[in-house]
Amino acid sequence: MQHGNAPASPLVGRVALLGAALVVATLGLGARQVAPSAPTTTTTAGSGTPATAPARGRLLVFSKTASFRHQSIPDGIKAIKDLLGDRYDVDATEDSAVFTADNLARYRAVIFLSTTGDILNDEQQKAFQGYIAAGGGYAGVHAAADTEHTWPWYGDLVGAYFKTHPNIQPALVRVEDRSHRSTRMLPAEWRRTDEWYVYNRNPRGRVKVLANLDDSTIEGATMGGDHPIAWYHEFEGGRSWYTGGGHTSESYTEDLFRKHLEGGILWAAGAADTAPQDAERVPSGAAPK
Repeated sequence: MQHGNAPASPLVGRVALLGAALVVATLGLGARQVAPSAPTTTTTAGSGTPATAPARGRLLVFSKTASFRHQSIPDGIKAIKDLLGDRYDVDATEDSAVFTADNLARYRAVIFLSTTGDILNDEQQKAFQGYIAAGGGYAGVHAAADTEHTWPWYGDLVGAYFKTHPNIQPALVRVEDRSHRSTRMLPAEWRRTDEWYVYNRNPRGRVKVLANLDDSTIEGATMGGDHPIAWYHEFEGGRSWYTGGGHTSESYTEDLFRKHLEGGILWAAGAADTAPQDAERVPSGAAPK
């Protein structure tokens, strides 16, 4: 029988050393901080300055009707989304409850797409007036002029109210301002088919007329030889653009009308415009010949 400690075997020693090494390595790894990956940035060519994606604006398409309803409304909504969805988030609704100060402040422009009748209550009207006063944009399409007949402020915003119309028929539209972004792509004489409104007053003098109808080419629609059909104006701090076209579903498949609509909404939204503006223009206040 042997007394005292027996010498350790070489195998046990190697195991002990290996375990110690593993403990040290583990502690070292736990103490080391992993550096976060650097954020990915892009630079503007030639500038060396980081480029940031521009913030997308929002547009509101409002198509509530309280009297006549146009079958072309879904076509108009689709066209607006197709034309502007690459630059804006486009919301479409018929719920007038969205007309609150906080909600409207989210939008660059509000498009009244063939709305009809009395569609906003007193509080909603107040919110919309505040939105325009704060620099908001309004674009009215066709029956937007057949809306809120008992609200004088709205009549001044849109420019004129719908009064009557003849049957759908072809007509000659004379484009008198071809420098505006909603008309610069149009020919001076633009022939197209639509339902042509007669208004309760001539808006010329209150607004800047873009195009007018040649009454001699229409049966049953006359405004005494000066018949504005598209116009725009700055109004109480905001912007207002209107086109009388857009009754028919076919309007929203016409290339020129689509470009006209797109340009008008962009102007109402206050979008930057870098295109040349050297087209012909009838002197301000002058009726077309």
